[in-house]
Amino acid sequence: MNETRKLADDITAWIKNYAEQHGIKSLTVGVSGGIDSAVVSTLCAKTGLPTVVMTLPIRQRPNLHQLSTDHAEWLLSNFVNVKHINLDLTPVFDAFESGLKPVCVDQAGNINLAFANSRSRLRMMTLYQTAQSHGGIVVGTGNRVEDFGVGFFTKYGDGGVDISPIGDLNKTEVWALGRELGVLESIIAAPPTDGLWDDGRNDQDQLGGLTYAELELAMSQDESDAATEDPKEYAALTQYRRIRSRNLHKMLPIPVFKK
Repeated sequence: MNETRKLADDITAWIKNYAEQHGIKSLTVGVSGGIDSAVVSTLCAKTGLPTVVMTLPIRQRPNLHQLSTDHAEWLLSNFVNVKHINLDLTPVFDAFESGLKPVCVDQAGNINLAFANSRSRLRMMTLYQTAQSHGGIVVGTGNRVEDFGVGFFTKYGDGGVDISPIGDLNKTEVWALGRELGVLESIIAAPPTDGLWDDGRNDQDQLGGLTYAELELAMSQDESDAATEDPKEYAALTQYRRIRSRNLHKMLPIPVFKK
């Protein structure tokens, strides 16, 4: 057995054991069309537990929604324990945006970022509504670089989950898992994106042009406090630290006043 196959089996067993120990009846996963959610939903399906995969478009670009739908259909064709729910949240978000815009003050584009994050939070609420209705939990899809490196997630949005099966895996490891699990090549090859912006910007656009390979190297250098004389690596490390510093509040416990 190769290491990637063993990793897939180990994570599957971990999910199943957690569910059995806590009396959990089902697993709910939001499927975005990206590699992270594709891998996590497949690992959940492999447990044999009832697995609800949800596609939750909000003004979604057709190509991205098609990827999520294609993956859901692939799961349905390979696992009898999978249920797919597609729910277009665009009307709900439109009403939310219409009601909030008059009372929100736009400062340097902050209102646009706030509404982008609200899309993620609306999806989180929907996932929890569904999970609780099915006696289950919400399974997170964040990887190590995003969740513990640069903090590239929405607080109380996609960061709001019950368990995190790939939270200790680098993005390159997730891609390798996807290939091992037989995830559709169209999903593996697609540029990673959070799908929260109407202009279609991807992860690399939002992370200062850094690829995940560059982020992983910078994260390793930062954690080991290793010095680098390579100008490109140094620039990437500087950018990584800048992004991490800005998002560190997401990765730390909530500050509590102690009397």
